[in-house]
Amino acid sequence: MRGRFGAALGVLAMLAGCGGGGGNGSVAGPVGGTTPGSTGGVTPPPTAVAGCSLRERQDWAAAQLREWYLFPETLPASLDPTPYTSVDDYIDALTATARAQRRDRYFTHRESIAEEEAYYNSGTTAGFGVRFALDPTGRRLLVTEAFEGAGALAAGIDRGSEITQIGTTSAGLRPVSTIIDREGTAGLTTALGPDTPGTTRVFEFRTIDGTTRTATVAKTDYTLLPVSSRYGAKVLQDGAKRVGYINLRTFITTANQPLRDAFAGFRAQGITEFVIDFRYNGGGLISVADLVGDLMGGNRTTSEVYSYTTFRPEKAAENETRYFAPTAQSVAPTRVAFIGTGSTASASELVINAFVPYLGNNMALVGTNTFGKPVGQIALDRPACDDRLRVVAIAVQNSARSAAYYDGLAATVPNSCQAGDDLNFPLGDAREASVARALDFLAGRQCSRIGASASATASTRGGEAGLRAVAGGGQTLLQPDRPTVPQRDVPGLF
Repeated sequence: MRGRFGAALGVLAMLAGCGGGGGNGSVAGPVGGTTPGSTGGVTPPPTAVAGCSLRERQDWAAAQLREWYLFPETLPASLDPTPYTSVDDYIDALTATARAQRRDRYFTHRESIAEEEAYYNSGTTAGFGVRFALDPTGRRLLVTEAFEGAGALAAGIDRGSEITQIGTTSAGLRPVSTIIDREGTAGLTTALGPDTPGTTRVFEFRTIDGTTRTATVAKTDYTLLPVSSRYGAKVLQDGAKRVGYINLRTFITTANQPLRDAFAGFRAQGITEFVIDFRYNGGGLISVADLVGDLMGGNRTTSEVYSYTTFRPEKAAENETRYFAPTAQSVAPTRVAFIGTGSTASASELVINAFVPYLGNNMALVGTNTFGKPVGQIALDRPACDDRLRVVAIAVQNSARSAAYYDGLAATVPNSCQAGDDLNFPLGDAREASVARALDFLAGRQCSRIGASASATASTRGGEAGLRAVAGGGQTLLQPDRPTVPQRDVPGLF
């Protein structure tokens, strides 16, 4: 199923993502003729191509939903597409009932085949290479993360920096607070410009040490590393104990080898306690989530269930049981702390939930509640129109058949430790609040349980990676109304 359909537990996105096999699967047959290139903007589908008129594309989307949608009873008996000026708006209207029930919070959506494959297969994207968030007042623009190989980090903009002014020129700088006061948060995404290579902005920013600087940064094509070369995999020292730390930004194919290498290193050092940091991870490929499970399943057998994937009753022939498949790099965890926030969604939640029956009280969720997405999408393609319809068609459960986390995992994971996202310290630093609380749990030290508050709500078409996705510590990741493929799985990305 994973290879055939390209099932996704993605973004927050994440919301959404694509599924196993690199996202090339489709019920219509394999995708062909797409050449990954710049993903800076979505090229309008070729409406002049036969079969790609707006009405034909809308009718095709509706037909796929009626055949595959996990909640068919929520679809309108009939809905005239004429009033809707895009395929996206028509899909939103068709899924409105399930969305109101919080079962499909903009998870079902259309993507560009070329854009999605460029991202999932290689991490190719375009932008400043930075993750933005608003502070609790909603009037300060903060940097929660900067990505290697992109313009922002090269200009000195990194985690903990505050963007104070934005402009197309030095003379045209505008205070962030003024932009928000006059235009709302949508004004920020407008001020940041289109995600096309060559888009240039001037930033006045204050670094974590209080220095104010000005830099001109251009959006460029770059390869997003799913495991940071700076802090993605490391060994933390807590007294005499060594703890393995993994920060996985997104579930894409290029994460596979760095993950294997990291766990091989942990295994060689005899490390059995781990901090797995999914705090901003909006999801992605199920195949990568499966690999994470296998790498953490060194003491599991091939007869033990990792997860169940189920379709609606009339599609039950497509259901799959996924068993653990330990590798040469696999470790045998004795205790694990998963760091999560309201931006932790989908494939991230699948991994966490999968270990509840096996680790029990020896695992904890640290940070804040997760998003709550126990469903996934399949990829249905119309290649001539560059349309990939991501349809919520599957539900995922752990070996105990549990998937009751539409309101996040805080009430599902046996233990939890409340913690903020401390921008005063780098990710993976033992002094950072969430990492510190994770180490506390592993060491048996006291911590406060995460409250049973509702998970993040998707108030925009950004789905689980929408503007209301709380990063933790009061920050709110910034997201446009219609995010790109990378922005769905890497919420806050610009």
